[in-house]
Amino acid sequence: MAIPKVMGIETEYGITVKNQPDFNPILSSLLLINSYETFRSSRVRWDYEAESPLRDARGFEYMEEKEGTSKEESRLINLILSNGARFYVDHAHPEYSSPETTNPRDLVIWDRAGERILNLSRQRAEAVSPPEQRILIYKNNTDSKGNSYGTHENYLMDRRVPFARIVQHMMPFFVTRQVFTGAGKVGAENNADPCDYQISQRADFLETEVGLETMHSRPIINTRDEPHADPEKYRRLHVIVGDANMSEVSNYLKVGTMAIVLSMVEDDFIERDLSVDGPVGAFRVVSRDLTCREPIRLKDGRTITAVDVQREFLAMAHKYYREREAEPWVREVLTRWETTLDHLAEDPMQLGRELDWVIKRQLIENYMAKHDLDWNDSRVQMIDLQYHDIRPGRGLYYKLEESDAVDRIATDDEISKAIYDPPKDTRAYFRGMCLQRYADEIVSASWDSVIFDLKEGPLKKIFMLEPLRGTEAHVRQLLTESPTAADLLRNISRAASGM
Repeated sequence: MAIPKVMGIETEYGITVKNQPDFNPILSSLLLINSYETFRSSRVRWDYEAESPLRDARGFEYMEEKEGTSKEESRLINLILSNGARFYVDHAHPEYSSPETTNPRDLVIWDRAGERILNLSRQRAEAVSPPEQRILIYKNNTDSKGNSYGTHENYLMDRRVPFARIVQHMMPFFVTRQVFTGAGKVGAENNADPCDYQISQRADFLETEVGLETMHSRPIINTRDEPHADPEKYRRLHVIVGDANMSEVSNYLKVGTMAIVLSMVEDDFIERDLSVDGPVGAFRVVSRDLTCREPIRLKDGRTITAVDVQREFLAMAHKYYREREAEPWVREVLTRWETTLDHLAEDPMQLGRELDWVIKRQLIENYMAKHDLDWNDSRVQMIDLQYHDIRPGRGLYYKLEESDAVDRIATDDEISKAIYDPPKDTRAYFRGMCLQRYADEIVSASWDSVIFDLKEGPLKKIFMLEPLRGTEAHVRQLLTESPTAADLLRNISRAASGM
């Protein structure tokens, strides 16, 4: 039986500084990350010991030399937050990696908390910058100058599932899911065929079907084998094809449908071969099809629309859960998925409150009509960018949200709490609460461990190889009975020895 789909999102944000002629994205990102120290009591470095980004799920490991990060560099570029998240500099971008969650609604909440954290950091960084220099941060995937940066999803999977099966069934799902996950984009990049507007920001930057890379020769299916959990039991599917979503509905559907389809893959339930003929080219065809009616060719010779491919997966999902117990969120996702596909088949513009690419398209086309502009006008491209601005009152998506022009999944109160507090039903709870209670005794941490220094004796490392252990239900009493880090370690040792 499929294991629970523990999931997370890591987002690289676009950054620039207005009125700074010698703008350096790395230094600006460092300033941003380190400005968040105001909101925490100690500086805990990231533990890189378990990192293995060159290990490939196909059974081998690249032997390139990888420079390690020094302790001081780790302190400068990494924060581990009290909500269980990681906030750091990655390839000249500030990146927020959400804590682990067990359902799509929680993931939307903690992903949106990341937007608030970036804005808090921006405000603090601007306070120590020259007054004419304004820091601009965008939750998007391209600078429109040929550079793309990622929004990566992560899903816990059973190690026993053959990777070839994952590739076979997820390839057509990824090619077609963009009809509801795309963030929308003006124009084309990366030598792709020109267009006025397209559904996905990542489509033009995907160049191969399967591979390990994330920054060049980007694949539709990434093979990184870095589970951040017990490697004998689990793998982590690292998904790099998704767009950065402002819309909570798009984000919710993105991760909710993924969790459902991956469960079917694990249980070897998918009975139809929907393999696409030329997935990279098909990905771009789907992205440019604003009517959602352009057929793509399958390997068996059939032609079918992206919406109908998604309907095939939806039909299998309904059958899959007919005789299985399901979490309450599953029914909600299935209902939204079906309604969304029906609207896309009829007229995608019906989804002007729900899906990013439709919301943005309506916004731009209304502005173009009012000012008699064409798609090449610089003001149109500015609207495209400004949609993703994370500054309250300045970002165009936020303005729509404030005027109740878009549908919501989360509440503002839930998002505000998630800035500081971790989810209660994954190991992120233990990590986050340790940061809140014992930060001065923690020297480093990672997704699957916390390392304590009690200033006497050797460092003590607590492993967290099970993502569904360390929850509030598991450790609340332990934490209550442990006013100090020394008490915590002593109580964990006693529990482990059966005393």
